[in-house]
Amino acid sequence: MLKKSALILSFAAVTGACADKEAGEPLESRYFGSATLQNAAIASGDPSYKVQLANRFAAEVPSMITFDFDSARLDESARLILDQQADWIKQFPEVRFKVFGHTDSVGSESYNKFLGLRRARAAVTYLVRHGISRKRLEAVVSFGETQPLIVTDQRERRNRRTVTEVSGFVQSRVNTLDGRYAEIIYRDYIESAVAERTLTHESALED
Repeated sequence: MLKKSALILSFAAVTGACADKEAGEPLESRYFGSATLQNAAIASGDPSYKVQLANRFAAEVPSMITFDFDSARLDESARLILDQQADWIKQFPEVRFKVFGHTDSVGSESYNKFLGLRRARAAVTYLVRHGISRKRLEAVVSFGETQPLIVTDQRERRNRRTVTEVSGFVQSRVNTLDGRYAEIIYRDYIESAVAERTLTHESALED
């Protein structure tokens, strides 16, 4: 009974915090009212919401891994970054991702095109093995040597990379808010409420 009461009080604190929010608040907000807007944005395929998610992904986890010369092997550093990507992706079951493969300019254009694809496939395979549905990872793309970060005809590790990006929404989730996603949103509500109460308490102490 005590746990149930605590849960009700937590939810009341969250919804109370939401009441103070103005209309038109950015979609990435973690409050209840904006979560409804988020679901509507997903259902309508709102491109601005996709851009916000893409920016959030790029800001919160590394989106790029690099490779040894003429290799698609994932080293320890790459695996650690992909682990972070997998953890983030699991929190947003409605979102799809695309992995782009790149190479440096050493070698033929056709060989580098294939090598970039091998690298993208290696990243996708790793993410799938770590709990991400293959359906959420769109067909991998290889740019080969055509989009270098550093313009040089020499070996350059920063050009030998894959980049993971938000690409859209899973169609089967567009018109439904399933239990898993509802659980994520509710968790975010509670975290937001705790954070706000903590800030309010600290402000009161300072006064």
